Amino acid sequence: MASQSKPRIVSQRAQNASEATSKNLMWDIMSDVWCPSANPDGYVNVGVAENALMHDELLKFLNRKLELPANYLTYNDGGGGSLRLRKAICQFLDHHLKPVKSLEPGHIIVTNGVSPAIEHASWAFADPGEGILLGRPYYGTFIPDISMRPGTQVVEVAFDDVDPLGIAAVGKYEEALLHFQQSTGKRVRGLMLCHPHNPLGRCYPRETIIGLMKLCQKYHMHLISDEIYALSVFENKVDHDGPPPVEFESALSIDLTGIIDAELVHVLWGMSKDFGANGVRLGVLISQANADVHLALKSISLYSYSSGIADHLAALLLEDKGFTDAYIKENQKRLADSYAYTVDILKREGIEHAPGCNAAFFLWVNLGKRYRELHPGIADTDPVGDRVMQQLLRRRVFLASGELFGAEKDGWFRIVFTQPREYLKEALDRVYAAIRD
Repeated sequence: MASQSKPRIVSQRAQNASEATSKNLMWDIMSDVWCPSANPDGYVNVGVAENALMHDELLKFLNRKLELPANYLTYNDGGGGSLRLRKAICQFLDHHLKPVKSLEPGHIIVTNGVSPAIEHASWAFADPGEGILLGRPYYGTFIPDISMRPGTQVVEVAFDDVDPLGIAAVGKYEEALLHFQQSTGKRVRGLMLCHPHNPLGRCYPRETIIGLMKLCQKYHMHLISDEIYALSVFENKVDHDGPPPVEFESALSIDLTGIIDAELVHVLWGMSKDFGANGVRLGVLISQANADVHLALKSISLYSYSSGIADHLAALLLEDKGFTDAYIKENQKRLADSYAYTVDILKREGIEHAPGCNAAFFLWVNLGKRYRELHPGIADTDPVGDRVMQQLLRRRVFLASGELFGAEKDGWFRIVFTQPREYLKEALDRVYAAIRD
């Protein structure tokens, strides 16, 4: 009797997702984190974009304030966020992002994190098989956020020797768009911008943002500006070469007249980065002139419903202008100090980093180059990124691999520097030991 294959018990898309997850070490590492006393054999994790520099200050505020009203145990105002929270977000972002047109609660959809907001944007703007442009290198989780469930194609944009944040990069986006459309017969429906940039830690100049807006207008595409690091900017006191740091300007702060239809511009923001609160799980999608987007996303808001507790906590925080102003100022100071400390060690150890950072939590570092210098027998054509990654894991330190972030060159990694000094020093010691081995 012929043997029969075992019937598939999950969908093909679930199988594909399962295979992708099995290659992602992040969740295993996050459950086995180093502590000098409680878990000395754990991983030192400087690969996940979390900011622990201000946790004590935030917890003092929240633990003193928290008293949950009964309406937060109900569905309250529905899946797009309570009216109270949306008003608080409007006031807070009006103050910090300086939009040309003041925000209104009706401009905002609240989600349980920015990843769901990205996925919603992909679902709302593109049909399966259509494209969204994404410049390299990129935040690695953009790929599943945009493509896994919506079925949208990520159209990666390579820049060669062009600055990915410079005005000349606009032409590279157009080249990628035309190639995708000609080769697939499908439309590109949007351009995803990470501003400030992850992993490069820089802000886009206004002229580049306007250039990209004009490109989107030309092809009637949506510009989605992910500004999750908008307030995590700092003074760079240590880089004296490379591109000069550019001050952050929100896409909301640009007068769109004569540049792009307002209905094509959307901004994302959330609590996880600027307030070091990844676990609160609260993000927002801002669309000031597109009622159709709001109607569409309201229909699926049940699937990204932020909890009443997160809604209440965020409102408490954002309503307190005195605390948030002081918090952001101190956070920016600590970011600058931690960045300078990390750069000093990297320079001392001869490790190249991409200069010009003044935003977010990370340095883009060329461990592959230093590894080759320490191991001169390696052929110039022999990739070393995987080898370095294995050495890092053997030393029980986790970094984000450039391969998973769309790096155009081998050997680049992302180091997150927003950890307590003892933890960061341990990580950097292990990094250098790994590439020296």
